[in-house]
Amino acid sequence: MAIHRIKAKDDSPKKKVEKSKKPVKKDQKPTKTTKKIIEAEKVEQKPKKKGFILFRPFFALGRYIRDSWREIRHVRWPDRKLTWKMTISVIIYVLIFATVIMLLDMLFTFLFNQLLGA
Repeated sequence: MAIHRIKAKDDSPKKKVEKSKKPVKKDQKPTKTTKKIIEAEKVEQKPKKKGFILFRPFFALGRYIRDSWREIRHVRWPDRKLTWKMTISVIIYVLIFATVIMLLDMLFTFLFNQLLGA
């Protein structure tokens, strides 16, 4: 694999970087890199469909919904007992935080009233 430097202001047209292909012997299985090169060539040879552009957003939406559904099936949902524990812990945290904010508000109100002499 060759390393190429890209200049910040390269005005030349983009050139296709070709990977070096090693000859594969008949007895030898193709390596992963040669498989990737062959797959990349197959992808490049696909003709573009003209009518596909109109339906692309619908296909993307369908793919999104399908992938979301698959992801939801992988989620391990909590049982009722764990749900109640988490709910109660959130409520307790909110009450503690609200108390701290209320105490700080009372303290700052007292200090400003003392400074302003009201």
